[in-house]
Amino acid sequence: MKIGRGVAAGGRIVPFATEDGQSFFSYDPNTRTVGNALEIERIAAPVIPGKIIAVGLNYRDHAREMALKIPSEPILFMKPSSSVIGPGETIRYPSQSSRVDYEAELAVVIGTTCRNVDALSARDYILGYTCFNDVTARDLQAKDGQWTRAKSFDTFAPIGPWIVTGLDDPHGLTVTARLNGEVRQSSNTANLIFSVFDLVEFISHIMTLDPGDIIATGTPSGVGPMDRGDVVEIEIEGIGVLKNSVE
Repeated sequence: MKIGRGVAAGGRIVPFATEDGQSFFSYDPNTRTVGNALEIERIAAPVIPGKIIAVGLNYRDHAREMALKIPSEPILFMKPSSSVIGPGETIRYPSQSSRVDYEAELAVVIGTTCRNVDALSARDYILGYTCFNDVTARDLQAKDGQWTRAKSFDTFAPIGPWIVTGLDDPHGLTVTARLNGEVRQSSNTANLIFSVFDLVEFISHIMTLDPGDIIATGTPSGVGPMDRGDVVEIEIEGIGVLKNSVE
């Protein structure tokens, strides 16, 4: 399978590469080109991050839903890069779990090495934004009392469909999750407890953020279970739709 890089333009993917040959835009093309654009069969995950830093309980409506206090600092956990899949790929239901949930989230993609930055300059270190599904084995989360196993199975980090750059303010975007076409989550990034830029500041004072790293900014109210055979769609205003099936 060939993996290439490209930028979405005019409804197609235009080949793209930086001077060092690296890019966070990826696709899985066939071999046919049309003019300067490539016709593609499937869009792959737009980035394979070195690390995924996820934020728990970062929407006011989700905190109310869970009857939990608003946290005074961001609650962080990690997901491995091995859990990443792209749009159209399949979420695999692990045999160890009897409840697997969807969680619609805005993901921040880091573009420049970032350490000890402040919120006012955080925008300068962000490449762009994409959709993220923080798939979670909810029963294992409750059983373990911590989140690593429940969040880390292969296929538990769908990302895509692409990275949107040039978005100055990510704090007024509608976030929606649909299960088999039915809306299950509907909120807005205006409801974030800790803003995107505050998160970059907080996390970069703990660990260095490298190009391609992802911050998953948390999920709103309405999380719920998926079953084998279901189709889940994560849509974020101005970004697009991330669609995956479950098996």
